[in-house]
Amino acid sequence: MIKIDNVAPADIERESFATITRELGDKVLPPEQEPITKRVIHTTADFEYADNMYYSQDAVEKAKEAIRGGATIVTDTQMAYSGINKRSAAKFGCEVKCFMSDEDVAKRAKEAGVTRARMSMDKASELGDNVIFAIGNAPTALIRLRELIDEGYRPKLIIGVPVGFVNVVPSKELIIETDIPCIVARGRKGGSNVAACIVNALLYVMDEKRGD
Repeated sequence: MIKIDNVAPADIERESFATITRELGDKVLPPEQEPITKRVIHTTADFEYADNMYYSQDAVEKAKEAIRGGATIVTDTQMAYSGINKRSAAKFGCEVKCFMSDEDVAKRAKEAGVTRARMSMDKASELGDNVIFAIGNAPTALIRLRELIDEGYRPKLIIGVPVGFVNVVPSKELIIETDIPCIVARGRKGGSNVAACIVNALLYVMDEKRGD
């Protein structure tokens, strides 16, 4: 019979992170990136993220500055929106928004013959520059963000982790090429759950420090 460990509910996450640390072995993660990358591994049970996570220079610190400044967090899916801890975000004055289901976005996307994800980036840009984007599904969202950046838009942070095959890899590289702070999962892997967990990892680290 398969042996099942009897782990108390409160200890499951602690044990999970201990397992991740143990299985990473001699792999060294930069201290500011470690809690984020480990939470991605915890969410996906995929250790390849230890190698494919890209952080632009000072991305974590700039992300924290944006959160402390009450940045609006915009996602490209309702799933990512649902996965972000709103209570933790609210402690820093941050709102979480997703425009994908908005009637005006759907209407404008249909009229223009483009994806709702692309059009939702236009709507998000109307909020101003104090925005953190958490993109886990739509490469067209990243492509549109790159166009907006080239036109002068300056969001605080882009989390670029869409999953899939069509335009996924190049769309991520388009963001890496900019001077906008970014956290990107290079390659095909990612997803809305990964986008949400990166935001949560940033919020949790900051919340822990507030309690010190």
